[in-house]
Amino acid sequence: MPGFWELVLLLIICLLLFGARRLPEIGASLGKGLSNFQHSLRGNKDKDSPDDSNPPQDKH
Repeated sequence: MPGFWELVLLLIICLLLFGARRLPEIGASLGKGLSNFQHSLRGNKDKDSPDDSNPPQDKH
């Protein structure tokens, strides 16, 4: 686990590389990516995705 000074140094490097305007965008996209990754590991389905447990049956 990184300590306080390591996190401060990392933040300064990120500010120099990306600038203050891009950091919130990068943080938001990183958070969404991690959230999606965790959901996929747990096997959770999206609310918008169709339910595949009961496939439609052909009526001939």
